[in-house]
Amino acid sequence: MTSTQLVEVVAGVLVRPDGRFLLASRPVGKVYAGYWEFPGGKIEPGEAPYAALVRELQEELAITVTAATPWLVQQFVYPHAHVRLRFYRVSAWQGEPQAQEGQQLNWQTPGQLDVAPMLPANTPILRALSLPAITALTCAGELGENAVLAALPARLAAGLSLLIVREPDYARDQLASWVARLAELTRPAGCRLLVNAQPDWLAGWPVDGVHLNSARLAACRQRPDFAWVGASAHRPEELQHAAELGLDYALLGHVLPTASHPDAPPLGWQGLACQLASAGPRLPVYALGGLAAADLPAACEAGAHGVALMRGAWA
Repeated sequence: MTSTQLVEVVAGVLVRPDGRFLLASRPVGKVYAGYWEFPGGKIEPGEAPYAALVRELQEELAITVTAATPWLVQQFVYPHAHVRLRFYRVSAWQGEPQAQEGQQLNWQTPGQLDVAPMLPANTPILRALSLPAITALTCAGELGENAVLAALPARLAAGLSLLIVREPDYARDQLASWVARLAELTRPAGCRLLVNAQPDWLAGWPVDGVHLNSARLAACRQRPDFAWVGASAHRPEELQHAAELGLDYALLGHVLPTASHPDAPPLGWQGLACQLASAGPRLPVYALGGLAAADLPAACEAGAHGVALMRGAWA
């Protein structure tokens, strides 16, 4: 019989500079023994989530967390418990992780999981880990296609792996031509190419997915049939709708003043943090609007997955 009491849990996603992340097996004697998960445990009554994270990783791995930021929230109903997991990305710690409870430890590469079975509530985190910290949006309608194409090779060489085509003033044929030109560069580099457009436009196009603007997101009742689907959001309710549809990421903004929305007040970093805390994001959220790559630490501190750059990507 499933428990109706919500159990609050923290989990740490330890990420090395090379991108590899740590998984731990559940030890003998625990429910789901032998299943793999991100290390962590229950939040004690009156304990702050971050304090619980530090304590649990000290107890389980004998490390001291020195840098961690809030990331995703997952709820899952197991036969034995209803849990809410607050995932933190842990980027720095003291000591080398050592199993303290008889569990196995294994460092994994995003997209190349080679241990099984995975505890179900942790599975969505694996897909999120394959998304980069920085994504870019095109603005060829403003800068010119040649300017974007001239800057793109350097961005790809620097590791750009997710490019969103955003050209709201392009007609379908013009957009198709532009996407084809971009694909000639992104595909050999292994960069995913998504297009902000009506999903039915993209049949046969050389793309990896679709990006929904906020209006299309509001009208959407099921996930479009693409490998990768993202959306633009402006409120916590829109983030929740995107998560319910099973989308892969969302953009949230605008965070700082931007030429795209000169008359609308920006969220600011505190506003971004409040919206993310209110949404309890179940999918990765990129901060958007007036940002540069140097804003990545501030975005992560606010709880975002990373930053989405438009003009800042092509300067």
